[in-house]
Amino acid sequence: MMDSGPIHGEEIAQLAHLSQSIFASLGLPSAINYCAFDQSSKVALILIDGLGYNSLVAYREEFPIFKEFIEHLPLHSHFPTTTATNLVSLGTGVMPGLHGMLGYTVRVPRSGEPGRLLNALKWDERVDPVVWQKVPTMYERAIAHGIHVSHIAEKRYEGSGFTRAGMRGADYLGANYITDMVDKAVIAHGREKSFSYIYLNVLDVAGHSDGVGSDKWLAALGAVAQLLTLLLEKLPKGVQIYLTADHGMINAGEKIILGDGNSLLDNVTLIGGEARARHIYIREGAVEETVIAWRSTFGESVDIFTRSDAAKLFGDEVSEDSLDRMGDIVAVPRGTLLLLDPAIADREGKMVGHHGGFTRDEVLIPLLSCRT
Repeated sequence: MMDSGPIHGEEIAQLAHLSQSIFASLGLPSAINYCAFDQSSKVALILIDGLGYNSLVAYREEFPIFKEFIEHLPLHSHFPTTTATNLVSLGTGVMPGLHGMLGYTVRVPRSGEPGRLLNALKWDERVDPVVWQKVPTMYERAIAHGIHVSHIAEKRYEGSGFTRAGMRGADYLGANYITDMVDKAVIAHGREKSFSYIYLNVLDVAGHSDGVGSDKWLAALGAVAQLLTLLLEKLPKGVQIYLTADHGMINAGEKIILGDGNSLLDNVTLIGGEARARHIYIREGAVEETVIAWRSTFGESVDIFTRSDAAKLFGDEVSEDSLDRMGDIVAVPRGTLLLLDPAIADREGKMVGHHGGFTRDEVLIPLLSCRT
């Protein structure tokens, strides 16, 4: 695989730009065609959770269907390189600092002391998804302008808090099997002007449990190849297909349990985020000394950002809601290091594949296209 050094800060298209560009190509007013896509009347966007550009390059030769696609310059996953953040940037067409989905878990403001964490993928019935994520989705905007929008994914995601927060407005077509997904995609593109978003997470699941390149991961990539093959065979003529991902993945290296044998958690009230991108919440008045302690302990092995510095990682504009949810410290380990939450270290430590950080394997995601 390519060099895994940090690359945050480079100028390159991200998922928010991709979403804007696709809907601009479908004729949506006010959407910006950052990627200079040709005009289309039918677009299918396939998102493969966890399919990093580097891992695709390393293993795609085993699956000839990828040769049917044009390869564009890779995109960048938004920070943090995790599903909750990136799918909402795709759904809204804006940067994380505006939509406020800043990681796998973040603190709910004004939820008491020490407060509680919102797990974006599992949600919390006490939190209204539309209040938490206020930005209108690209799907809502497209439907208002006569574009039929379909969301094709497993049935269990329909109506979830996360779906309502970041992808509301689409006609949800639940499908638990690849053949069903293809059938639903065919139906979705029976309209003259149509967009379908097709989401598959088998690769991410395999990567977490067994690691990138494992037998289970390769079998999951085979399932991705099957989906692509059937879509190319069965979609009506003239559908423009794009394929991308939400993030890549690294296989875990060194693991550090926070607070194990050190005083790093002396002033910490909550630990959010995930092992590759931590939101750390600190008692009032102790932020500066905690930053000093963390930087002294980790040196160059972990990037430690104060809230004011971390805000820049989420885009040029950061809402007050986002600032309220963000950690007092954001800690991003380099290389393949993991920072484990002691409360769930067993669960986090068992996973082989991880994401959230700045390495090329996590950040670079593919952009492929073809037309039926």
